[in-house]
Amino acid sequence: MSQVTNLNQFRKQKARAEKRAQGDANAAKFGRTKAERDLEAARKDKARRDLDGHKRET
Repeated sequence: MSQVTNLNQFRKQKARAEKRAQGDANAAKFGRTKAERDLEAARKDKARRDLDGHKRET
């Protein structure tokens, strides 16, 4: 006799794997590392501080 296969479990497992693969692809395409995010935030903060330092007081 062969093993009984639960098709619902098989279908859900396949859907999970496809979703995971899509998520990994999106992470590789759009994701940034924490270091990159921190560097960008630091640069934005410095640019804002530099701009504020050049404001004229009236």
